[in-house]
Amino acid sequence: MDRLLKCNANYVPLTPLMFLKRASNSYANRTSIIYENIRFTWHQTYERCCHLDSSMQSFSIHKNHVVSVLAPNIPAMYEMHFDVPMSGEILNTINTRLDAKNIATILRHSEAKVFFVYYQYVQLASEALRMLMAEQGQSSNMPLVIVIDDLNSPTGVRLGELEYEELIHTGNPGFVPVEIHDEWDPVTLNYTSGTISEPKGVVYSHRGTYLSTLSLILGWEMSRSISGLSLCSIATVGPLRGVLQPEAKPDERREISSPVQVLTGGAPPPASLLEKMEHLGFHITHAYGMMEATGPALVCEWQAKWNHLSNEREIVLRGSSIMKGYLKDEEATSKALKNGWFFIGDVGVIHPDGNLEIKDRSKDVIISGGENISSVELESVLYKHPRVLEAAVVAMPHPRWGESPGAFILVRENDSGETEDVKETDIIAYCRKNLSHFMVPKKVKFLSQLPKTSTGKVQKFQLRAMAKSFQLTEKKSKVNKEIPEYHGDQQHAQILALSRL
Repeated sequence: MDRLLKCNANYVPLTPLMFLKRASNSYANRTSIIYENIRFTWHQTYERCCHLDSSMQSFSIHKNHVVSVLAPNIPAMYEMHFDVPMSGEILNTINTRLDAKNIATILRHSEAKVFFVYYQYVQLASEALRMLMAEQGQSSNMPLVIVIDDLNSPTGVRLGELEYEELIHTGNPGFVPVEIHDEWDPVTLNYTSGTISEPKGVVYSHRGTYLSTLSLILGWEMSRSISGLSLCSIATVGPLRGVLQPEAKPDERREISSPVQVLTGGAPPPASLLEKMEHLGFHITHAYGMMEATGPALVCEWQAKWNHLSNEREIVLRGSSIMKGYLKDEEATSKALKNGWFFIGDVGVIHPDGNLEIKDRSKDVIISGGENISSVELESVLYKHPRVLEAAVVAMPHPRWGESPGAFILVRENDSGETEDVKETDIIAYCRKNLSHFMVPKKVKFLSQLPKTSTGKVQKFQLRAMAKSFQLTEKKSKVNKEIPEYHGDQQHAQILALSRL
């Protein structure tokens, strides 16, 4: 057996580049992209990627150099997920909702050699580049800037002399991409949203990206055709924002003729929202939408046998879709990847039937008198209040129990367009009816908006800083009423690694 060696005949490195090449060979004339009145076939998309890759060879870009892109969901963004890695470079897509300071930070930290900018973001990119230049001076570390003009109606907007479509048109039609020899090579670099700490650069491998893509396709039950949908796009995020009206009134809503598949990730949506969407005909798949790992998960209807929960522990993951590590941060990498597991910072419970229930982020668990309180569970209850539009719960100081829940809420307007009619006492009274006494928030703060990242995640570290100023001066009689409440079992408050994964 030992003499049966790996060779080119029985081993091919896994890479997402295989998807495009196979589609170009097997489905050459099928439509790959529809963008406004423009259509590309799979063969055309493959050729465009090869042309751009050949043009970029003249820029002295080498393997493992970073190529950054600031663009929305347009054909160029889709194509660069293939043409950038074709020669071993690393793709870094930058969130278009970031400000100039954050963009400059990413360009500096990643040491990007090329910076593609969609024409609508030229002003934002210019400001970021000015900040970068002020920090680095006139050095060779400044990235080469290439503008992506409008594909339908070119505007002529430039930030330098180079333009995306012009590079494609001047590319070598006979160019052959370099084969990937090591599936562990880096393919993309993305930055965390910074909900807990400063954003970190997450590096993915070709192998991990390939396998993660397959798991999402299978887990999401993606079909060969999306003709049943009323829209067609590279990614649904952009079009949906223009098609679906938020907070639509009942008389403005329309029935859905066929089930709609929805993929969501990141912070768990409120259970009440999921129930409403399922009732309307949306089939929702929840993915572990963290930057360091991703994959489909199931949202199950609650079962009575899960009422008696086991102790909460920290969730750890293992698999090929886990990141390679954090760029230039060995300490954070070794802290996250240890003992053969990826410690993700979430806590949960494993039920006797094997189902894993995610309870909260470990940093968001509130430990009140030794009792663990899930902020997610409390937020789910708050979201069921008819006048609560958004809610977030964090720990606040408590004179007796160390810490207790504090709630930040955005109130939904009433029929008269008012919000002031909802009082703190109303929310607390509602919680007392629906939660154990020790889980009831001791303070409710009404805000006009919650602090969020560019991806829409609530920045709880800002709310925790605000909650530190909350003061409780409870009367002795009130404290005495709480004494019978269970706050024991200090071991229950310990966060340990799950041993049954």
